[in-house]
Amino acid sequence: MLSVALALLACGPASATEVSGVALPDRIQVDRGGPQLTLNGAGVRVILMFKMYVAALYLPVRSDNGEAILRAHQASRLRIQLLHDITVGEFKSAITGVLRETLTAAQELPLESRLQALDAIFATQQTLKKGTIFSMDYAPGAGTTVRMDGLVKGRISGADFNEALLRIWIGDRPRDPELRNALLGIR
Repeated sequence: MLSVALALLACGPASATEVSGVALPDRIQVDRGGPQLTLNGAGVRVILMFKMYVAALYLPVRSDNGEAILRAHQASRLRIQLLHDITVGEFKSAITGVLRETLTAAQELPLESRLQALDAIFATQQTLKKGTIFSMDYAPGAGTTVRMDGLVKGRISGADFNEALLRIWIGDRPRDPELRNALLGIR
């Protein structure tokens, strides 16, 4: 009986990490048959002393090197769970607005139509409620799939787009250095 009980415990749910009340699995599989991804790190985006969202970065292999992750063009997931209700305009400003600020004019030009596509994906709602989960899943060759609460909202092509998008959080000039360190597993 003891061996059966131990076997059942071993088959239980995967362990999880909790950040600001949000449970994050330590391992995920984005799509059926897709690669297993490991939680690289997670943290909270704080703006003016308000906790806005929990972000988590999943990769095939953990790394604390942001530039290496950006250039690897490997499968990944950036997961964002809102901790407050926000408007679509606020969310677009926090994502595509910041993304545009991180790019030079020469970098932005080839991404322009894809940035507009990302804005259009976010514009499908008026207000985003507390608890809403966005995931941006990159698959080499397929591009970045944007999901809201598990439902596919769109796909944007290009490794260059995904690299630019992730640069907001883990690039050399992140909007929130503490969150960058948390996503890279640096404490």
